[in-house]
Amino acid sequence: MDDKKFDPKKLQKLNNPQRLKDIPPAYIWDKLDMKQADIFVEIGAGTAFFSLAFLQHAKPEKIYACDVSAVMLNWMAANIVPQYPNIIPVKTAETSVPLAAETADLVFMIALHHELCHPDLTIAESYRILKPGGKIFIVDWKKEDMAEGPPTRIRCLAAQVKEQLLHPGFKDVKIFSEMPKHFLVVGTKGGRTR
Repeated sequence: MDDKKFDPKKLQKLNNPQRLKDIPPAYIWDKLDMKQADIFVEIGAGTAFFSLAFLQHAKPEKIYACDVSAVMLNWMAANIVPQYPNIIPVKTAETSVPLAAETADLVFMIALHHELCHPDLTIAESYRILKPGGKIFIVDWKKEDMAEGPPTRIRCLAAQVKEQLLHPGFKDVKIFSEMPKHFLVVGTKGGRTR
């Protein structure tokens, strides 16, 4: 297995409640400053842990919980969908999401960016599926030595992520570094404001 990719056999680690303290949905939602957001897309949703957290916090109509792993998609179908039918598991490839252009008000990735082989293509695909005025946020591990998380050598810098967001045309890209272990990068697709 590629040492950059999360091992699906360890999926229970994704459901650790500590993750909501490390990456608080209320903090992120405040930084997004969105008035209306009905359709969310999480890329690299894993067990839909954060899809569920944002469903409960922001109350969108639906969240497409996208993942490349059949193990994760099956887990979501068995453990999340029966209770939360507005979380919809979607099988994706790393650089393509089978949703129509301009579907989403918000696209997000949490602790995924460092795993991507072609982050520029994944970001371009995120741009494609966002409505004009829609937003993207990316949370990932700071490139610092710490006791948990992926190896430091495969982590990325927030400034690199910002550059990658600017390339397809995201505007008003901001970096937030207040979380102790993670950075947050937010961008907006040009067009009307949401």
